[in-house]
Amino acid sequence: MAAAAIPAVSRFAWAEGYPTKPVRWIVPFPAGGGTDIVARLIGQWLSERFGQPFVIENRPGAGTNIGTEAVVRAPPDGYTLLLVASVNAINATLYDKLSFNFIRDIAPVASIMRQPLIMLVNPALPVKTVPEFIAYAKANPGKINMASAGNGTSQHVSGELFKIMAGIDMVHVPYRGTAPALTDLLGGQVQVYFATPGPSIEYVRVGKLRALAVTTAARWETLPDLPTVGDFLPGFEASLVYGLGAPKNTPAEIIDRLNKEINAGLAEPGIKARLADLDGAALAGTPADFAKLIAEETEKWGKVIRAANIKLQ
Repeated sequence: MAAAAIPAVSRFAWAEGYPTKPVRWIVPFPAGGGTDIVARLIGQWLSERFGQPFVIENRPGAGTNIGTEAVVRAPPDGYTLLLVASVNAINATLYDKLSFNFIRDIAPVASIMRQPLIMLVNPALPVKTVPEFIAYAKANPGKINMASAGNGTSQHVSGELFKIMAGIDMVHVPYRGTAPALTDLLGGQVQVYFATPGPSIEYVRVGKLRALAVTTAARWETLPDLPTVGDFLPGFEASLVYGLGAPKNTPAEIIDRLNKEINAGLAEPGIKARLADLDGAALAGTPADFAKLIAEETEKWGKVIRAANIKLQ
């Protein structure tokens, strides 16, 4: 019995000393964006708590798949981590021939933040509520242009989910990012866009765009009077979720230590306020909670992608 206990004790002791060198945290997005800022915020917290640098490495490309694969192929020793985002759940179905299986090959460590999308319309559209929008769309099938930041993005699949649940027909117009999509929404070339709050909220405040609802299950603190889409389409929910992952077979003791320290950070008023500045809310939980969330998101967006026949272009 004593001999059998030695490996477990050794692993625990090794994990207790973790980390003994800098930790590489791969962010599969360009530097300077919201995901990068979230990783640097939490990375700084972990550096202070563990006494070792958590070095952010931006590895964008192929819709986050390049950076994700780098972590999948890394040794499962806790020294290479991944900034997980909703796009990982979308890509599981969107890409036909990935060299990895995200749910199988990435171990969930901790969720970090949830961010809403806002259903925005051009003010020239004669609607002020979600029910009015649905009624107008049904009366004008195929005459509403729906912008997105690109095929298969969170903005796109959220709009497709809305179309399915509302039973309406809209024409999808993909753009190369948020900025051109907002430009054409402001100009009236497209009529609706499920947008991230940061780049669009000021246009709402000055009346250049009209916000109909947020896509999260609960109302958003920044615009508390704005209803949720789910208030009118029960069960509708779409949001951007960020968290931390590690290669499969990373020791549970290391995952648990990282999870504990991230949750401690998310409880700190300063970090919660900084996440709120990024239009997000702290999303604490266990590794099992994050695993369940990833599985649910993968299943939901997989159904939408198949139903809407979304293909990469």
